[in-house]
Amino acid sequence: MDRRRLLTSSLGAVAGGALLGLPTTASALARATVSHDDGTVYAPGRPGRDYTPVITPNVSTLPFTLVHGVKVFHLIAEAVEHEFAPGLQAQCWGFNGSTPGPTIEAVEGDRVRIYVTNALPAATSVHWHGILLPSGMDGVSGLSQAPIPPGSTFRYEFTLRQHGTYMYHSHRDEMTQQALGMMGMFIIHPRIAPERRPDRDFVLLSSEWKVLPGARRPDPNEMLEFNVLTFNGKAFPGTAPLMVERNELVRIRLGNLSAMSHHSIHIHGHTWTLVSTDGGEIPRSARWPEVTQLVPVGSTRTMEFIADNPGDWALHCHMSHHTMTQMGHSGVSMLGADADVIDKAVQPIIPEYMTMGHDGMGDMAEMGMPVPKNSLPMMGAPGPHGYIDMGGMFTVMKVRERIRPGDETSWWPAPAGTQAREATPDELQRDRITLPAFKAKPAGHAHHHPPGESQ
Repeated sequence: MDRRRLLTSSLGAVAGGALLGLPTTASALARATVSHDDGTVYAPGRPGRDYTPVITPNVSTLPFTLVHGVKVFHLIAEAVEHEFAPGLQAQCWGFNGSTPGPTIEAVEGDRVRIYVTNALPAATSVHWHGILLPSGMDGVSGLSQAPIPPGSTFRYEFTLRQHGTYMYHSHRDEMTQQALGMMGMFIIHPRIAPERRPDRDFVLLSSEWKVLPGARRPDPNEMLEFNVLTFNGKAFPGTAPLMVERNELVRIRLGNLSAMSHHSIHIHGHTWTLVSTDGGEIPRSARWPEVTQLVPVGSTRTMEFIADNPGDWALHCHMSHHTMTQMGHSGVSMLGADADVIDKAVQPIIPEYMTMGHDGMGDMAEMGMPVPKNSLPMMGAPGPHGYIDMGGMFTVMKVRERIRPGDETSWWPAPAGTQAREATPDELQRDRITLPAFKAKPAGHAHHHPPGESQ
């Protein structure tokens, strides 16, 4: 919003910013601390007009109502039945029926009033992570407020004095309540719009869980061996793709409320720039290009880039165990074992037995082996050219010339000459490539395909 629009859209008695001593320059306005108590308030920012609404894949945005110029939100802390990916559901805790809870979105200078109703069996509170506000609104149970008893509703109210990417989460019995999913994102758009707003503004919140195979509830006591890693509460293939049109300015806001793990988020096919942290914007002169961004526990990082490279591009945590799903974190390593010797010893007792994992776990992922009820297999899902043997904290960004209905579930048709393929004998001879001798795999350990996939 420019200064003229700001002054002409003030609320009620706020006839004009200059009359009330409001800042008279964009830079001063962006730095201003606004106070509701003395009657000074900016007109509430409106989606579409004052900012590009964010997209939180797999998660909704929390609606609000305007009451005398204040944006009023309502969060309900409650038990939720949550699906991490097809095949794995768990009894979690969250807000308004989901984990993470719905994204809260507002504008710098807005006055917000957030009601929190506790429908859980335990007391709770909500901390507004990284947001500057009065101490009594900070949400730390026992320190800045009394806990919210089951069945009660508390009111939080404050003016947003900054802009950026922030989070909210339980601040009572955090080990239990955050491990069960009580978290969400809080986005504050700048009062003074940048020279170019992003065309797509995505939000991805990383978290980690321990759900034993066949279990119905995450284990809040786990500290090290997490086996379900998620973006916005979903593990691949449950993650919704990020849909982008070519040459759009894309912003991706990365948050991390994992219990113990930092996440090294890597984008394919593009170079992005770190433009802000939860501490504020980074001056343009101090920014640099990256393809992988470390997001520490309890932090946010905001990345921007031009999506100028069409295709289907992976976006994932580069810590390899974070792109495995539940069953990939179980079992004994058989790498390098002599499968023939083991099979001959075991098959007289269990005829259908076959040693797996002796050549790594890639083939195991696509064999479609049965898993315990309410569990995920090792990793991945079928892709356009075979099995995608990654899962967990993994999603796909689909860059298209124009987004059309059905693009979310279709795959990029690579133009001729732009896709890796098997080399021909003539090509090898032309380029003087000498191949080594290969040892054939035993017939009993041939490559397997998941049910229904062509060979």
